[in-house]
Amino acid sequence: MSQHRSLKASSVMGVKRNVLKRFERVAILKKLGRWKDGDRILGLPKTKPQ
Repeated sequence: MSQHRSLKASSVMGVKRNVLKRFERVAILKKLGRWKDGDRILGLPKTKPQ
């Protein structure tokens, strides 16, 4: 039995995710200079995927 095309992994389909994991958001904030070590991990500002 084959798998329906909508259930394939996103990496196979090449679709970019619009929701980031917390560690991905921290990495983007560090790159932008808006994150310092010791800042709270909760209540992070919104970021767009790059």
